[in-house]
Amino acid sequence: MPSPLWRASPRPSYTVGFVPENVWWWVLGGVVLFAVIGVAAWLTNRQSGDYDPLTARSRRRRPPRDAFRAEEDAEPPPLKQLAIVVNPTKVADLSDLRARIAGVCAAHGWAAPRWWETTVADPGTGQARRALEEEVDLVCALGGDGTVRAVAKGLVGTETPLGLLPGGTGNLLARNLDLPLDSIEKALVVALTGHNKSVDVGRIVIDRSGEDHTPEEDHFVVMAGLGFDAAVMAGAPEHLKRQVGNAAYIVAGVRNMKGPQFKIQMGVDGAMPFSRRTRTVLFGNCGRIFGGLVLMPEAKVDDGLVDAVIMSPKGVVGWTAVLGRVLSRQRRGHPIVDHHTGREITVRCDRPQELQLDGDILGPVRRVSASVQHKALVVRVAPPSG
Repeated sequence: MPSPLWRASPRPSYTVGFVPENVWWWVLGGVVLFAVIGVAAWLTNRQSGDYDPLTARSRRRRPPRDAFRAEEDAEPPPLKQLAIVVNPTKVADLSDLRARIAGVCAAHGWAAPRWWETTVADPGTGQARRALEEEVDLVCALGGDGTVRAVAKGLVGTETPLGLLPGGTGNLLARNLDLPLDSIEKALVVALTGHNKSVDVGRIVIDRSGEDHTPEEDHFVVMAGLGFDAAVMAGAPEHLKRQVGNAAYIVAGVRNMKGPQFKIQMGVDGAMPFSRRTRTVLFGNCGRIFGGLVLMPEAKVDDGLVDAVIMSPKGVVGWTAVLGRVLSRQRRGHPIVDHHTGREITVRCDRPQELQLDGDILGPVRRVSASVQHKALVVRVAPPSG
């Protein structure tokens, strides 16, 4: 009987080459697993570019060299362009001023300014219109109130802003807009970096004969005046203003203080005209003048209305009362200082009176009609505080 030891373990099964049969299943599973991993990796790299498993780096197609060259050769956007219309009689050293202004422009990223000088024949309007033809971004007036008025006439009805650089004695529009008066550089910075503000422009129809024969039309940005006011402007010559500044107007005022009154008929917005005897009539788009004086307390530069004040003093005592009334800034209730506001104000004089617009003398007239073009001019002002 055979020993039990020969039956303790069963006889193992072998395949060809003496490899166990279950090992082939493990090999087949490994091959399938590696195939799946390889396909997944190929699909992943195909989405992000060709992939070389030998070099282990991406083989994405590089952009053509011209693409990099186009970026390098791209021109920067053009610098903003400024035009300056200057009254050369108001500047002591024009070459030095040009250098200073060019430096401020460069510091704020603007191109070197283009310059136009005013002449007796063209005090600024034609120069402003030529600047518009060259499509500048900003036009600055550098001169007195007359230069500002002339340049503004060339910009009325456009979107090109007007910058105000103090160069005259009054600088009245700049005063009413609280712009710098003590430094051209400070005013230029406001013009280059400030905000746009739309303001009214005074419109005046002039009838020199009083019979509606060939009426003329003109503009003002601050004030127009008949009678004494125009005589003061005419009596303050340029050489005197250069020597003593605003005091030149005081000297001219004293010289003309004893002149005679004249009679007017005034009509407001088509109402029945009323009569006054007066020394001067002023029309205002804004009310502040030099020395902190406010002739028209309710005048606003953008309200669409024109203001007028009639002053009827008699002698030195009467002018003292007028001055007291102006200093108090009261609008109504005084017989010799009479204020009116409307969309159109007409004045007819009993005899020809001198007329001034922003300090420019236009000669004698018999009848004028004043109104405003509402927000017809864009002016660059300082940004609001806070």
